[in-house]
Amino acid sequence: MNWHCKEVDEILHSLKSSEQGLTTDEAGKRLISCGDNTIKQIKSRTVLHMVLDQFKDFMIMVLIAAAIVSGIIGEPKDTIAILVIVILNAVIGFVQEYRAEKAIEALRMMAAQVATVIRDGEAASIPASDIVPGDLVLLGAGNITPADIRLIKVAHCKIDESSLTGESVPVEKHINRLTDNMMPLGDRKNMAYKGTVVSYGRANGIVVSTGMNTEFGKIATMLQEQIEVRTPLQKRLAKFGKKLAIAVLAICALVFGVGLLRGEPPLLMFLTAISLAVAAIPEALPAVVTISLAIGAKKMVKQNALIRKLPAVETLGSVTYICSDKTGTLTQNKMEVQEISISGKTIKLQSISTQRPAIDKLFLAMALNNDATRQKNGRCLGDPTEIALYRISEENEYKKENLLKDYPRVTEIPFDSERKCMTTFHRTPENGYISFTKGAIETLLEKSIDELNCEEKSAIDKENIHRMSEAMAQRGLRVLAFAMKEWTRLPEDLTPKKIETGLSFLGFVGMIDPPRKEVAEAVALCKSAGINPVMITGDHPVTAKAIAKELNIIDNEEEIVTGGDLEKLSINAFEKKVADIRIYARVAPEQKLRIVKALQNQGEFVAMTGDGVNDAPALKCADIGIAMGITGTDVSRESSDMILLDDNFATIIKAIRRGRRIFDNIRKFIKYTMTSNAGEIWTIFLAPFLGLPIPLLPIHILWINLVTDGLPGLALTAEPEEKRIMKRPPRHPKESIFAHSLGLDIIWVGLLMGGVSIFSQAWAIKTGHGSWQTMVFTVLCLSQMGNVLALRSEKESLFSLGLFSNIPLLGAIFLTFVLQMAIIYVPFLNSIFKTQPLTLNELFLCLILSTIVFWGVETAKWLRRRNRA
Repeated sequence: MNWHCKEVDEILHSLKSSEQGLTTDEAGKRLISCGDNTIKQIKSRTVLHMVLDQFKDFMIMVLIAAAIVSGIIGEPKDTIAILVIVILNAVIGFVQEYRAEKAIEALRMMAAQVATVIRDGEAASIPASDIVPGDLVLLGAGNITPADIRLIKVAHCKIDESSLTGESVPVEKHINRLTDNMMPLGDRKNMAYKGTVVSYGRANGIVVSTGMNTEFGKIATMLQEQIEVRTPLQKRLAKFGKKLAIAVLAICALVFGVGLLRGEPPLLMFLTAISLAVAAIPEALPAVVTISLAIGAKKMVKQNALIRKLPAVETLGSVTYICSDKTGTLTQNKMEVQEISISGKTIKLQSISTQRPAIDKLFLAMALNNDATRQKNGRCLGDPTEIALYRISEENEYKKENLLKDYPRVTEIPFDSERKCMTTFHRTPENGYISFTKGAIETLLEKSIDELNCEEKSAIDKENIHRMSEAMAQRGLRVLAFAMKEWTRLPEDLTPKKIETGLSFLGFVGMIDPPRKEVAEAVALCKSAGINPVMITGDHPVTAKAIAKELNIIDNEEEIVTGGDLEKLSINAFEKKVADIRIYARVAPEQKLRIVKALQNQGEFVAMTGDGVNDAPALKCADIGIAMGITGTDVSRESSDMILLDDNFATIIKAIRRGRRIFDNIRKFIKYTMTSNAGEIWTIFLAPFLGLPIPLLPIHILWINLVTDGLPGLALTAEPEEKRIMKRPPRHPKESIFAHSLGLDIIWVGLLMGGVSIFSQAWAIKTGHGSWQTMVFTVLCLSQMGNVLALRSEKESLFSLGLFSNIPLLGAIFLTFVLQMAIIYVPFLNSIFKTQPLTLNELFLCLILSTIVFWGVETAKWLRRRNRA
């Protein structure tokens, strides 16, 4: 192999036996000299490309060409005005797209991989991009290897290298244990490569290559595919847009033909038809959806929900079941030992000192069979369960760091969800060996042949121990058992089947992990929103039931299904009852996948939480996979759609609430845009059939499209959530965006808007007002402002919402009104936009007519509220 950093040999020799790692200063210098630990990506679109893309639309290009022709044969001011508006439209489109790209890029950065390294002598989580050659990296099951790493310590570590080599079987890693010498650099067995996944065990190693110098970097060009993620809503809108475009073009062709038959100038009619098509076709809708989702996702981060895949924001409102882990998600993940049981009796914590030496070996096991550590700042680092055991041992003068001097750990068999236990091997002061096994009480009782009491072995009363552990579990405690075995020499066969058998039972402890205070309220909110919370845990059924009752996940004596029960149930039998099960206990992570599929087969929309390697299939299969940000493995995070940065169930409910609000506001934007476009179409289309001249000039149509579809429409994304948003049932994921009368509203409100505009035209012409075109222009523009105010809520009146509850929208309406008044009353703009100043009476009439749409929509909402009452 070709190693690319010249300091590698130095690094390997200087850090081979070191556990201090690099200092922050050393790492900073190497980061400058070796560069970021990133794979170079295909360059994204430049700002210039994004700007030019705004002019690629066929209708825009036709409009520009027509404007240029009109400038050559007609009035240059028309050409300039139309081109200015087209450019302004392009600027707004560019700003929207740029904001969306930046928002999505920010999400990618927040979701970037992190790694655990030793810096300044302490474990620290840093962005994987900051790793440098020489860093001492800690790898555990579920971690994605952040760089090419030379392993110096291995504990039954297996790494899935299929992404690099195509081999489906994980590669077992090792170093020469007998001599503690490292193997040749070319040996794959003592290397971990960037992008590969630790599927089992643990390992420590020194980084020897980063970024493009890694093996993964060499083949990076084969993997660099930029896949555009489009949400289901965007896809449906794109299809709808194509169909609408055909219909609009047909209407424009009809308008053009009727205008010619009436004797209108061909160029004017052509420009009118093209301007109408540009204004009516909502080509920006998919982009607006992206902006809304991306900005919404950024805001969710502040509520500790990191969205990895944009479609999750849209689909959050469709969740019908949330299948959640118990520990850390529903509970505080702060374990405390409450009770200890040895020799058939329970010991209170305050009575421990009177029980020695009977309890010595149990404390020795708790301290040594433990991966928790205390940092220099006094904070404990590790799994919450192990931290609780570490602390209780330390408090009783069994300090792990001191004990390891006499009982150094020589090897271990890491925890496995199938075995439900872990074992550590230690050399004793007498040069023998002792192994401690920690795990589920049922597992250790099966593996134990006797019980140790005051250094003497006696017959084990498994029935009594089981009964006592049940009593602990009923008090809501999590039970964890310990056993040991003495060895004269270290066995060559270090497999669980060989080691974890014939054990001497030491005792068990009861720990409490109290429920999070905010979860009970979140569960109640969940139920009121038509979402069913389901607890899935590896804990004892009785413990699970006690927590579920406290959180009101269950009300009465609902059935609890264990992993064993699940194995016995046929697929058909399970699917018949899956919708009614609220607690799964003693469940292996692999069984989560079966639960997800069974619910989905019943038509449910499932969110599933997970943190381990084995959770990845269930997270991928779930409609929304949710990984834990604190305790989750890299694999579970990579498989997820959303990451809980605080591992809190209540955060899921906050995300669902925010997701519903975002989708509601997207619907409002679509309704507003489509209604406005429909109003313009009806105005232009119906006027000739009623014997009236073309009511608007091309520049009027483009101006209305610019000022009304821009800021007021986007300001709807800031609309506060609807009242009772969490009191309504989940939305079906395949439900049409035009459901719940949205499509009907677009038609009748558009007709009303067009009718009011045509009425103002007919009245002004009949009464001899020469400024009739300016009046139609103003009525149509301001009617859309009334419309946007009224549709802020699909049910509630504007007067109950409050005029000032969406300040950005109010500002956008005010700006639109000022700009419209400027076009009417500023002489310079009169000549450009072909407008005339209105008299006070004419303006007053326009303002009155413009409110008709507002009152029409408010009346329709009042009738709906009355019918539902």
